[in-house]
Amino acid sequence: MQNFSKGFIKNNPVLVLLLGMCPTLGVTTSAINGLGMGLATTFVLVMANVVISLMKNIIPDKVRIPSFIVVIASFVTIVDLVMAGYVPALHEQLGLFIPLIVVNCIVLGRAEAFASKNDVFSSMIDGLGMGLGFAFALTLLGGIREILGSGALFGIKFIQGDTILVFVLAPGAFIALGYLIALINKLNKA
Repeated sequence: MQNFSKGFIKNNPVLVLLLGMCPTLGVTTSAINGLGMGLATTFVLVMANVVISLMKNIIPDKVRIPSFIVVIASFVTIVDLVMAGYVPALHEQLGLFIPLIVVNCIVLGRAEAFASKNDVFSSMIDGLGMGLGFAFALTLLGGIREILGSGALFGIKFIQGDTILVFVLAPGAFIALGYLIALINKLNKA
């Protein structure tokens, strides 16, 4: 359980380690986009960690990183095709960011730093913790931006009238993320 909570709370990939900033800033215009991207990345993280942990003793050192990328890309392809078939609207919203999970530093970093050195169960729990921490941060950021920018949450409008348009635009991502990181830093020091 320590690996799980470490990725979700203490070493949250977005709010503490500041990893995966491209999808974090790019897709979090709404809570559903953040949740969708986070869950897609969680699936890839868990499955890649499991497979890499199983194969760690048979992959030669010279081709370790390319092998990891092939494993990761295989699971990203599965996620991409399943999302296109079952949630096409979300798939269209996330667009290019789904295939970019292959080069997300969180996924490759966990494969190299953890899964290639640990047992299958620990690697699965580590992937789940990091993935859900990533999903939580993206959903939280997307929710904040959606509430402030359009007066809705998960597409359900509850604030009528004027909203702060900047929060659904690119600068709003930087502003909201900056305040979230400051809040997390303050809470961690308390």
